[in-house]
Amino acid sequence: MDLQILVGIFPQVLLDGVSLGFMYALIALGYTMVYGVLEFINFAHSEIFIAGAFVGVEILLGLKSAGVLEHLPWVVLLLLVLLAAMLVSGLLAVLIERVAYRPLRAAPRLIPLISAIGVSFFLQDLIRLFESIWRNAFNLVYPTIDPLTVRFEITSTIDVPLKTLVVIVAALVMLFALQFIVKRTKLGKAIRAVAEDQPTASLMGVNVNRIISITFLIGGAMGGAAGVLFGVQYGLINPYTGFIPGLKAFTAAVLGGIGNIPGAMVGGLVLGVLEAFAASYLSLLTGGAFGAEYKDIFAFSILIVILIFRPRGLLGEIVRERT
Repeated sequence: MDLQILVGIFPQVLLDGVSLGFMYALIALGYTMVYGVLEFINFAHSEIFIAGAFVGVEILLGLKSAGVLEHLPWVVLLLLVLLAAMLVSGLLAVLIERVAYRPLRAAPRLIPLISAIGVSFFLQDLIRLFESIWRNAFNLVYPTIDPLTVRFEITSTIDVPLKTLVVIVAALVMLFALQFIVKRTKLGKAIRAVAEDQPTASLMGVNVNRIISITFLIGGAMGGAAGVLFGVQYGLINPYTGFIPGLKAFTAAVLGGIGNIPGAMVGGLVLGVLEAFAASYLSLLTGGAFGAEYKDIFAFSILIVILIFRPRGLLGEIVRERT
C-alpha cells in the first residue's frame, strides 16, 4: 500500500464527499420539514425528488430541441429549471398530502406509513408510464450545460467542476433560507406552533391544514431543487433513481437529528464524506478484498454505531413537550 497515494487523493476525495453530502442534505431537508410538523416520515419524498429531476430534464431537452439551450446564460437557464422543478415537486407534495395523508391523520402511525410506501410505488410507475409514452424511454440523460463542466484546478491533484460548486452554494442558500423562514417569519412561527401542538394552534387562529400543506410545499420544493441538481451533477436518471439517494437522505436526517434543519445538513455531510472515503479507500486499505461496492454497508454501519450511542442523532432530534 502506497501511503503517498492515500495522502495524494485525500483532498479530492474530501471534496467529492462534501459535494455528495450537500446533495443528501438537500433531499433530507424535505424529510425533516414534514417530520418536524407531523412526526411522520414521508417515504414518497424520494419520488417527489426524482419528479423534480424529470421536470428539469424535460425542460432542458425541450430547449435543446428548440435550439436555444446554447444561447441562454447558464445562470438564467439553471434558475429557470430549478424554479420549475421546485414548483411542480412542491405542488405534487401538497397533492399527496391532501389525498393520501390528510384522511389518515388520526389513524395509527403505521397506516400513513403504508400509504406513503404505496404512493412511492405509484409515482415510480406513473413517471415510467408517462416517459414511456412521451419519449418511448425512461432512462434519460441530462443535456450538457457547457459552462457548468468548466473545472477549476486548485492543485495538480485537485480540480473542482463548476457544477459541484453550484450544488454546494445552492444547498447552503436553501438551508439558510429555510432556517430564516422557520425561525424569523410569521409563517415560521405558525409552522412551529402547529409542530408544538395542533389543537392549541387551531384554537389560537392558526389554520392547521393550510400550514401543513405549506410545509409539504416547502419540503417538496427542496426535493425538486435537489432533483435538478442531482441530474446536472450525475447526468443519468430514471424513475427508480430516487430510491437509493432518498433512503440515504433519510439516513442523513436521522443521523443529524430528525426534525432538526441544521442536523439534516450535518447528517448529509457526514454521510457523504463517509461514503466517498469508503468508495476510494476501502480497496486500497484491504488490498482489493473490499471495493467501492461496499461503501453503502460502511456508511450504514457507521450510522448504526452512532445511533446506538446517540439515538437522537448528532445534533439531537427535535423533541416537544406537551402539557
